[in-house]
Amino acid sequence: MQIKGVLFDFSGTLFRIESVRSWLRAVLAEREVTVAAADFERYARALEAAGALPGGPPPQHVPARLASVWATRDESAELHREAYTGLARQVALPDPGLYDALYERHRSPAAWQPYPDAAEVLGALRESGTRIGVVSNIGWDLRPVFRAHGLDALIDAYVLSYEHGVQKPDTRIFHTACTLIGQDPADVVMVGDERRADGGAAALGCDVRFVQHLPVEERPDGLRMLGLAPGVA
Repeated sequence: MQIKGVLFDFSGTLFRIESVRSWLRAVLAEREVTVAAADFERYARALEAAGALPGGPPPQHVPARLASVWATRDESAELHREAYTGLARQVALPDPGLYDALYERHRSPAAWQPYPDAAEVLGALRESGTRIGVVSNIGWDLRPVFRAHGLDALIDAYVLSYEHGVQKPDTRIFHTACTLIGQDPADVVMVGDERRADGGAAALGCDVRFVQHLPVEERPDGLRMLGLAPGVA
């Protein structure tokens, strides 16, 4: 196929969230909360098991009281915050203000790092005239993350689930993205890391290609290997 447009997922595809320990350490320092090393490790392990870090490890168990919120968490900013702060509150932290502070931290550009080949692949697509969109299941505005890391100028359109009230794999979100980049789905590739969510684009007629959701240092060329742009492989 001749690729005229590429849609990218955000978390685990173009960017990766910091580790749970880095996330917790940054917030404790910001709020000037000191904990013993053993307690820090205990909090970090419990938050990781709870799945409290958006973009991090999924929850090992979602409490029944949060099940409906969890299922629709990416359809609004309010649901997203409720879901993740609710998971975090399963862990008894030493300062009640930490739960909201942890949520705010994950929305900051400092908490995210682009994959090593993201700028190269996006730049090559831009240079070739290929239209580029970002399609994300998310509850907050990720545009500042792209701006802070110098990638915003390479993106033609953002389609964020909370702004449209619909989340992947619903084909409506992919249809909106294809419309915004001005391309027929048959000429568009969707790139993501989640088979179910990102794979929903196939029902619309898009080609779908996957990368592995790995730490940044473990995936130096996952995007480059997809053969999306001429001269980049």
